[in-house]
Amino acid sequence: MDYFSGLVEKAIVGANAVVSGDGSKFEARVVAETFEGMSKVKRHQLVYAALQDHIQSGAIHALTIKALTPAESDAAG
Repeated sequence: MDYFSGLVEKAIVGANAVVSGDGSKFEARVVAETFEGMSKVKRHQLVYAALQDHIQSGAIHALTIKALTPAESDAAG
């Protein structure tokens, strides 16, 4: 697990996060039961909140987020 993935997993209970990227452009794939019943916007807000300090500092300039429930992850393959 890398540093950013760990931050997301600590902030979102039961999350399995993979944050990858290079330089300042990253992609986060987060799977969590916590997302059940949440809108896409709310899910993204939780992920952004976990990484907010690094977004504000410029360490993360661009972030693409896929925030899924376990069922959505299974259906996506």
